Amino acid sequence: MSTFEHINLTQSISDKLGTFRQGQSEAMQGFGQLARAALAAGALDAKQKELIALAIGVTQHCSGCIGFHTKALIRLECTRQELEEMLSICVYMGGGPALMYVAEVLGAWDAFSES
Repeated sequence: MSTFEHINLTQSISDKLGTFRQGQSEAMQGFGQLARAALAAGALDAKQKELIALAIGVTQHCSGCIGFHTKALIRLECTRQELEEMLSICVYMGGGPALMYVAEVLGAWDAFSES
């Protein structure tokens, strides 16, 4: 993906799911509650949890997850060093395919950092 595609991707996903949210409001409310509960600060803070979520997105090859969780990490003031250390674990655990998605994360990071 090019540098700014994740901005467009996350917006497109949000837009396209609007109708689904209306038609499946109970399911989407449940998903939203699950997300809020899982990301709430506890023994791990919100930034640590978003790093974990992004790592899963990388190893599961999910471009949408990469966009949304990278954007959240920037909002949570994650540093580039913290991001890159987590990405090195992704490569360790996911090998070459994860490395390809690391490039995608770095592009998303740059795009969201500039916006």
